[in-house]
Amino acid sequence: MTQKQNVRIVLISGLFFISLGGWFLHLRIHPPFEESQHLIPFISGIISVLAIPVLFFYTKTTQYAYVINGMLVIIGTITMAHFSLLNLPEVITPSNLILKTTLPDIILLFGKFAFGKAIFELDIMNTSSELKRKDRFFRYPNMGWWLLHLIAISIVYIVGNIFLRS
Repeated sequence: MTQKQNVRIVLISGLFFISLGGWFLHLRIHPPFEESQHLIPFISGIISVLAIPVLFFYTKTTQYAYVINGMLVIIGTITMAHFSLLNLPEVITPSNLILKTTLPDIILLFGKFAFGKAIFELDIMNTSSELKRKDRFFRYPNMGWWLLHLIAISIVYIVGNIFLRS
């Protein structure tokens, strides 16, 4: 086994375990069959724990895994931020905002994204040389592409919530 293959397996394992831990947290906090809205994190967790690591395992499906993983991180970030805004602590202090909201869970999601990005970079990008990236920031697979999707999906989510409340 080469060093690259070893690093790849370690990263995929890290992605699996961080996803499994997040899924178990959601199962404890949001039992999936109590309310229909709890099915979203339940299904997302199944995809994150079972499908994404398998897709990352094969180089041919790495790009699919990268996009699905990133989109699940975006959806999780938006929905957990919304949940926190609806359930703010009674007393707003920096400590309460950090510890009594979903901020720690969102930070775990960013770690999940980082594992996926590292696996993608290792497999797809030319990492053997010291090439500088000359691509446009907002084009796939650069981080600007993810930022645009975070903003666009957030806007759609906000607009959907506004119209569904009316």
